Parts: sequence; C-alpha cells; structure tokens
Amino acid sequence: MNTRTKAETYRYLYRTMKLIRSVEERLARAHMEGLVHGACHTYVGEEAIATGVCAYLQDDDAVFSTHRGHGHAIAKGVSPHALMAELYGRETGCSNGRGGSMHLFAPEIGLMGTSGIVGPCILQAVGAGYAAKLMHTERVGVTFFGDGAVGNGAFHEGLNLAAIYDLPVLFICENNLYATEVSFSYASRNPSVASRADNYGMPGVEVDGNDVLAVYKAAGEAIRRARNGEGPTLIECKTYRMRAHAEGMGESGYRSQEEIALWKDRDPIKTLRDRILEDDLIATDDLKTIEAEIKTIVEEAAQFAADSPWPDGQTAISHVYQEE
Repeated sequence: MNTRTKAETYRYLYRTMKLIRSVEERLARAHMEGLVHGACHTYVGEEAIATGVCAYLQDDDAVFSTHRGHGHAIAKGVSPHALMAELYGRETGCSNGRGGSMHLFAPEIGLMGTSGIVGPCILQAVGAGYAAKLMHTERVGVTFFGDGAVGNGAFHEGLNLAAIYDLPVLFICENNLYATEVSFSYASRNPSVASRADNYGMPGVEVDGNDVLAVYKAAGEAIRRARNGEGPTLIECKTYRMRAHAEGMGESGYRSQEEIALWKDRDPIKTLRDRILEDDLIATDDLKTIEAEIKTIVEEAAQFAADSPWPDGQTAISHVYQEE
C-alpha cells in the first residue's frame, strides 16, 4: 500500500530516476575504461518506467527483467554498490560476480533475474503469478520486456495463460521503438502493443513512458487489480533509449540524429524536475541536495566495485547445482 504524500511521492520518483541515470552514466564511463567486462546495456532515457512501476512493489513481489535490467534492479532495491560490483565482475556483486550486466539476481528483494534471452521473462512472471494465486497471497508477478519480445511466442502464451486463470501479473512493455537496430514499425504491422490485450480479454493501457507520473498512475491501478484478484494488465510504455543499444555500438545510422535530439528533449528526469518546481513541491536547494547525495553514492559505489575482490577460482562451480 502506498502511503506517501504527494511531495514524498515526487521526491521518491525523482531520486530513484536520478540514481538510475547517474549509475548508468558512471557504468558507461567504466565500460570505456575497460572496467566492465562483457556487454553493458544502459537504461538511460527509460528510467521513468522502472521507477513508476516498482514504486508500488514489495520485497516479495517478483520481478523478471531483460538484458537492459540495471534500472529495474535499482528500482526494486539493489544497491548501486552491489550492481556496479557485479558489472565489474567482483565477488561483492549481487550475483557474486558471475552474472555481469545481463544476469542480475537478488531474490531476497524479489529481483528474480535479468536475462539476455528475449521473451522467457514473460513466462516466468506468469509462473510467479500462478504460484501467488495457488498460495492465496497478494503477491504479484511483474515482467519488463521490450517491443522486440512482442513477436515472440512467449508473449502470446504468457498473456493467454495469465488471462484464463486471472493471474496477478503485470506485463510491462518498454517500447523504445527499436529491437537492437530494427524498428518496431518495420517488424510489426500493428504499431500498438496495448491493443493486443483485447485478444486475451485483459486491460491494455498505453502511456507516455517518459512521464513517470503517468506510469506511476497506470501501474498503481494495475497492481490494485492484481492484488484484488481481478487479473492481469498489459501496459505499453512508449519511450526511447538515449544511448546506443549497448556500449561500444553506434547510436545512429538506423535512426536519425534529429530523432535522437527530439527524444532527448523529452528527458523524463528533466520533465519531472520541471514539474516539481512548477508545482512548488520541493525547493530547488533540496533537489540540488538530492543530486549531490546521489553523486557521492555513485562515486563511492564505483570505488567499492574497483576495490572489491575477484571471485575465488575454487568456487567456479558454486551455485550451479543445488547445495545442501
């Protein structure tokens, strides 16, 4: 249950988005410095979605994510220290340095895993919703996926199963218009993901994914329905990633610089900041204090990651099989 005042809600949303952005920008620099091993898919530009949805979730609500999962992890409660250490491949990471950017796990707070395989997270969230219903709890299963997953069979199977059993599941499509470098307009004849909910008899909602207040409102209603036994909801969040698909790749060529600039002008963090000041909910000095605090946290997290030990080679087969 959300008991925050309006000012507290705005503060929470702004701080969470700003923390995600700052961590991602620091990781992008670390990748260029050779400190991040393997792929690094940042969430820059999409922070409003994870923030707005996870604001309502409890530790025992299960979240399943994608290769672009850093933002979901932080919004669900993973610390910047544990996240950055994981990408640095260190023992203190949330997956003990074994997962890297695309395999983040923190089951103790309901982050049940991110994965670079497109689609299965949808079915996993349905499984979590089914378990919650069988156990007569108010827990919900949440899956974040991109527009590229909509053409995957898992999308159709997951929505159908959740619908026929009225499962407490939120399907959150982060439609950033491109699956790697393939535009959604090319890959699908139906430009609306939300409209596909009609095929399964569930509510389908399209929101501005760069407006955290719109996401927050839609997610709140969907979670209320799910906890009350009223079944699943599909929410399509129209958004845009401001950086390349993955660090080291080009950000344009398949999309124009004009398009990128247009979406950067719709930065979700700037939009909320302007709204806060317009509504006089938080003073400018207070916002600057939040920003300074986050800058310190992120730099401390980067140093923590760099100073942390590498996993012991003798533990290479740990966590592969169930251990007594």
